[in-house]
Amino acid sequence: MFSLTVRRHFMIAHSLPREAFGPAQALHGATFVAEVGFRRRALNHDAIVLDIGAAGVIIEEVLAGLNYRNLDEHPDFAGRLSTTEALAEYIAQAVAEQIKDGDDGRELAGIDVTLRENPDAWATYSLDLSA
Repeated sequence: MFSLTVRRHFMIAHSLPREAFGPAQALHGATFVAEVGFRRRALNHDAIVLDIGAAGVIIEEVLAGLNYRNLDEHPDFAGRLSTTEALAEYIAQAVAEQIKDGDDGRELAGIDVTLRENPDAWATYSLDLSA
C-alpha cells in the first residue's frame, strides 16, 4: 500500500455544549493542522499516488468552508458536535466527494485525516474506499 500525505492548517470557533467537555463547553477557538493521507494499492501510470499539487487544492477547497467559521453556525454541523474526531470524519468525506470522479480518485483505497490541535494531541479518521 502506498500513501501520500498533504498538510494544511485552518482555524475555527465552536463550542462543545456537554458536561464532558468542561471549559470547552463555551465558545472558543481552535487551530488545527490537517494531515490528509491518500492510500492506494498500486501507483498510477506516473508512478505516484496522486499529484501533490492537485491534492493540496482539493484540501484547501474543503478547508475553505471551515476556516475562520463558527461551526456552531455552520449548516453541516447543525445538531452535531464539532469534536476533533467529527471534524476529521467530515473532512475525509468531503475530500472523498471532491476526488471520487477523477481517474486517481477512483483508484484510491482510502483517505486518512489526522487533525492536530497541538503537538501532543490529535485525532484521526480513516475512510476506506471501494477501490
